[in-house]
Amino acid sequence: MRVVVEGPRGPYELSDEVLAPYLDAVGDEPPVPAQRLVFAAAHLVMRAEYADVPHSLAAPGASAELARWIDWDATMALRVELDRLGFGIAEAMDTAQRFDIGWETAAELIRRTGALGLVHDFVAGAGIDHLGPAPSEDALVEGVAHQARVIQDAGGIPVLLPLLPLARAKAREDDYVRVYRAIVERCDGPLFVHWLGEMFLPELAGYFPGRAFERVMELDPAKVRGAKLSLLDADLERRLRAELVERDQLMLTGDDFHFAELLWGGPPRRTTRLGAREVPLGDFSHGLLGIFDAIAEPASLALEFLARGDEPSYRALMEPCEALSRHLFQAPTRHYKAGLACLAWLNGLQPNPLLAQHEERARDLAHYHEAARLASAAGVLRDAGLAAERLAELARQAAE
Repeated sequence: MRVVVEGPRGPYELSDEVLAPYLDAVGDEPPVPAQRLVFAAAHLVMRAEYADVPHSLAAPGASAELARWIDWDATMALRVELDRLGFGIAEAMDTAQRFDIGWETAAELIRRTGALGLVHDFVAGAGIDHLGPAPSEDALVEGVAHQARVIQDAGGIPVLLPLLPLARAKAREDDYVRVYRAIVERCDGPLFVHWLGEMFLPELAGYFPGRAFERVMELDPAKVRGAKLSLLDADLERRLRAELVERDQLMLTGDDFHFAELLWGGPPRRTTRLGAREVPLGDFSHGLLGIFDAIAEPASLALEFLARGDEPSYRALMEPCEALSRHLFQAPTRHYKAGLACLAWLNGLQPNPLLAQHEERARDLAHYHEAARLASAAGVLRDAGLAAERLAELARQAAE
């Protein structure tokens, strides 16, 4: 179906037919073994009644209060759909508004996701958001270890989240290495380390000073199996990736601007173990990305073509997805969740586009229309008619 929509910048066309020739090309052929380990960081769905709750980014509600308004059924359904399309789940991280919802709600998310029995496994963020604002170093280490145990007990792999006390204290390189060494010694593996840039959380400016990151990754490669890099710097990722691969560690790209090229890379050179899984290694990144929450269907096909060595089809599918991602993650980058929730709503995957703290209000109507146009070009839209109806509803709400 093709539908013409009137947007703030003029009319444009929505289509739900983009993927048809690629689906025909795959046909009934059996899938080939995946060549990339890819986790989709999934967002939260809020209940419709939350529309009347006066939370905002300027006057946020407390984490315990937010938990009352989560639509757990719809939130879990998103994760089941991502798993169906071949993605692992990255739980309770920035995409799930981790820094808003707090640890108790994050732990509930983790337990519920673990109970889903997902085919493609999950990772989850381990941090210190159950502690006070200025924990001692010993408390910080034990706090991360506690959250890591909760994740592992639920069947997930911990991703060590950035430690805000280190950033706030302007800690030195040696301080970072000392703290992370104590955490790694205190935790069981496998573990991943997350380096999140200031574009996602301004307080993280200057995180991992000097060679702190490289030294942390060298501590215990048998336990620290890789890193998730969210710096939007493809050249830096390639340099660090080359160092990790030499130690059989994985680079999980979090680069929502350059993921198409970073995931492609070259052919696998060897494999390494991650739990029960054999994971290919080479001059490429694996993935842990928020954008896969929105582009799961075309990206799943693209990764199938990557596994078949069909670079033209891979790029034809993934490059429009990257164009959509660049739009959703434009500055202020941290508000990208608004586009993810809106697209899930346009696709009928959730009953409203609401986010915790009403972060959906951080983007304007023109942003959402451009997201819909780019999503159509990327093959994201499943029902162009439904998307057009919901965009009209969005315009009516904006006019009220």
